[in-house]
Amino acid sequence: MSGAHLICQLLALGAFACLALAMDRHQQDLLGQELPPERARWLRTAGWALLALSLWAALQVQPWSLGLVAWVGHISAAAAIVLLGMVAHGRLR
Repeated sequence: MSGAHLICQLLALGAFACLALAMDRHQQDLLGQELPPERARWLRTAGWALLALSLWAALQVQPWSLGLVAWVGHISAAAAIVLLGMVAHGRLR
C-alpha cells in the first residue's frame, strides 16, 4: 500500500469515528453521556472534512476514475472497522 493509500485509509477511519461520535445514540453507548450540541456539530464537521481530505489523498496517486474506486474501497473498509469496533465495545461491556 502506497503512502497516499495509507493516509487515505487513516483519514477515512478518523472521519467515520468522528461521524459516529457525533450521533447521540453512539455517544450514549461509547461515552455514557451525550456531548454538548456544539461539540457534536464540531465532530460532524471534522468527519466530513476528513472524508474530503481522504478523497484528495486517493486522487493524488491515480486519475479520477481509479482514484474514486480506491476511495470508495477505503471508506467502505473504514466504515466497517468503526462498525466492528463499536459492536465489539458493546459486547465487551
